[in-house]
Amino acid sequence: MSAGLVLLAVLVGCGSEQTGGGPTAGASTGSPTTGSGKQIVVGAEKLMACPATPSRPPVTKSLPDVSLPCLGQGPDIRLADLRGPLLVNVWAQWCPPCRAEAPYLAELHRRAGGKLQVLGVDYDDPRADQAVTFAVDHQLTYPHLVDTDKQLASPLRIAGPPLTAFVDADGAVAYVHRGPFTSQQELDQLVKDKLGVSL
Repeated sequence: MSAGLVLLAVLVGCGSEQTGGGPTAGASTGSPTTGSGKQIVVGAEKLMACPATPSRPPVTKSLPDVSLPCLGQGPDIRLADLRGPLLVNVWAQWCPPCRAEAPYLAELHRRAGGKLQVLGVDYDDPRADQAVTFAVDHQLTYPHLVDTDKQLASPLRIAGPPLTAFVDADGAVAYVHRGPFTSQQELDQLVKDKLGVSL
């Protein structure tokens, strides 16, 4: 395969119509559930717990008004309640471009301190246990949600992961980056340009 074709494949990201290695509809994670029906994912305690968020009215251009469960421990989070500056990164453990960009997100979060929040969304992924392993192995030390049923597909127009939404201090989506970040410099510059945060 030529370098151009490899680059094109990376830039397109992981479409939902993957063959082999991708998710399969109705596949089981093999994880038990609690009495409330929430899955208990093996290794979930290794992830940062999802924080409780205050209920807020949706704003114009806010994240979708859907609630998603935490991949680790903690409550479900209603996305429309979130305020920034915040990056919401949609990923999946079966997605090679997600793997390629993970070090940039880990480094960004490491340097962010209190200036910027990062939230992951494990998307269209039938293996929550492997998603936990992915997040731990790539040192993605921020909270992660789960969107097994692709609730974000239509409102964020997700063809496949990765996708990253940049959310401003008022809760509006200032920018959506489709496909993987290709360098730390690219990610840092977008955070500065779209959210006004320099790290």
